[in-house]
Amino acid sequence: MSQRISFTKLEGTGNDFIFIEDLDDRIKNYDQLSMAMTDRHFGIGGDGVILVLKSKIADTRMRVFNADGSEGEMCGNGIRCFAKYVRDRSLVNREQTSIKIETKAGIKIAEFMDESQPRTTNVKIDMGKPLLIEPSTEHNLFTDIQIDGTSYPAILVSMGNPHAVIFVDSFDFDYCQLASKIENLPMFPHKTNVEFIRPRSRTEIDFRVWERGSGETLACGTGACAAVVACILSGKTGDQVIVHLRGGPLEIAWPNRESIFMTGAATEVFSGEYVFSQPNQKM
Repeated sequence: MSQRISFTKLEGTGNDFIFIEDLDDRIKNYDQLSMAMTDRHFGIGGDGVILVLKSKIADTRMRVFNADGSEGEMCGNGIRCFAKYVRDRSLVNREQTSIKIETKAGIKIAEFMDESQPRTTNVKIDMGKPLLIEPSTEHNLFTDIQIDGTSYPAILVSMGNPHAVIFVDSFDFDYCQLASKIENLPMFPHKTNVEFIRPRSRTEIDFRVWERGSGETLACGTGACAAVVACILSGKTGDQVIVHLRGGPLEIAWPNRESIFMTGAATEVFSGEYVFSQPNQKM
C-alpha cells in the first residue's frame, strides 16, 4: 500500500530533519518511514524524521525518529526547527512569544527571538535541568570507558537522552570509529550519544558528535548542552558558552544549575511530497 506524504525539510546548525504532520493519526510505521526518507541516496536525506502531533498537555507534541528507525527522547536542534514549523503554519497561536512542546523527555518551552534572515528564525529553548548519569556524580565526575585496552575518561550526562562527553586536545584521530564502539557498549543499555570536546577558552569550545542511531552529524543540540554541563562542572568554562559545531555556533547558558538554555537558528529548506510504501502495522 502506497501513501503520498507531504513533508518539509528544515535544518538547525546543519542538523537536517524531515517534518511530517500526522494530526489525524493516519501514518503507519514511523520507524520504517524514517529509514526510507532519511536515506541520502534513495530517499530525501536527513538526520531524522520529526512528527508534528496533537497534544493534550501542551501546545503541540513532537516525536523524533533517527535515521536507523529508532526513536529518540529529545532533539535540541530538532525542537528549534519544530517550534519554527508549527508557528509558521499557525498550528499554534502566532501571537505567542513562547510555546510549550510535549516530548518524550517532558515538556520543553520554546521562545521566539527574531527573524535573523529570510526563512530563518532564532529560537531559545529551555532544555530543562540536566542530570548526571551514574557512575558519574558531582563528586566523581569522570567515568572510565575502556575501548581496546585504552581508557577514555567521560562525563555521562542526561538531557532527557544519554551523552558521554570526552575531552580531547585535537580531532586528529578516527573519533567516529571510537564513538561507534562507545555507543554500543553494554554499559549503555539504550546506547548513547558521544561528544568530543576541545575547550578554546572560558567562553568557547569546539565540538564533534556521534549521534545514537544516526552516526556523525554536523550538530546536536542536546549534545551541546551536555558538553557545556561537563565543561562547567569540571571547571573548564563559565556558565555562558559558545559551542562551535561543524554546522555552526550555538549559545548555551546554564546560569543557576537548574534549567539550561540553548539559542540558535532554525531554517526552512524546501517542501515536497514523498510516496511511501508502508506495511500495515503501526509502531
